[in-house]
Amino acid sequence: MEINWIEYNDPLRLGFFIVAFIIFALAEYQWPRKVLTQKKSTRWASNIGLVFFNSLILRLTLPLLAIDAAFIAQQEQWGLFNYLNTPSFLTGLLSILLLDWLIYWQHRAFHRVPLLWRLHRMHHSDQDIDVTTGTRFHPIEIIISMLVKIAAIGLLGIPVEAVILFEITLNVSAMFNHSNLFIPTWLDRYIRVLLVTPDFHRVHHSVHISEMHNNYGFFLSIWDRISKTYLVKPIDGHKEMKIGLGFFRKEKEQRLDKMLTQPFRNK
Repeated sequence: MEINWIEYNDPLRLGFFIVAFIIFALAEYQWPRKVLTQKKSTRWASNIGLVFFNSLILRLTLPLLAIDAAFIAQQEQWGLFNYLNTPSFLTGLLSILLLDWLIYWQHRAFHRVPLLWRLHRMHHSDQDIDVTTGTRFHPIEIIISMLVKIAAIGLLGIPVEAVILFEITLNVSAMFNHSNLFIPTWLDRYIRVLLVTPDFHRVHHSVHISEMHNNYGFFLSIWDRISKTYLVKPIDGHKEMKIGLGFFRKEKEQRLDKMLTQPFRNK
């Protein structure tokens, strides 16, 4: 009996999100990497509130999402993988790698293109970094990211199962590498050979611009190494480094209404 993966997409993604969030939230509470500086209740309410707000906006603004694009491509036999008729395992593996590589370059574009940076800087205006920072993205950035993924899925013919697996992997990875979790240096050194760890990604949230334009990866660390955007550690050290931007530093900027208007306001 063939499984209808679209039917299980939402409960699977929600289930993994909830479980991963609880695990990383408890882990960073038990083994914190650095002392947090901001009021946690305000940040968490706003960052988590964005998850529900962004989900609603996506449903209201886009006629189809990544999973729908994959289903249509599969039904119509669109895309490179359908043309080449590659084996299922190879197709799935290449799909994950190519989508992660795409997200890496998309992330770089959101830093380097001024209009895109105005959207993405809301993610960086968080003055602490913990598990909720991994959910903190402006809705317009989420829409653009979804459109990019839809285009890639259609062109490559990425199967439904690979899209679901990648979306789950991306969400869990974002919460993991944004968490304020202490991992012993010797263990972190081995993990980051393949995966983006909290210490790896925290450098990217440094207030120093020279550090912020490094370590763009979300899941695999190989893209930063290949593209020479890999920085081992922050100059001020992980415990003392300053997180965020040089502006939008007032406490009220962590409110949801202020966060949503940051792209449309000057520094």
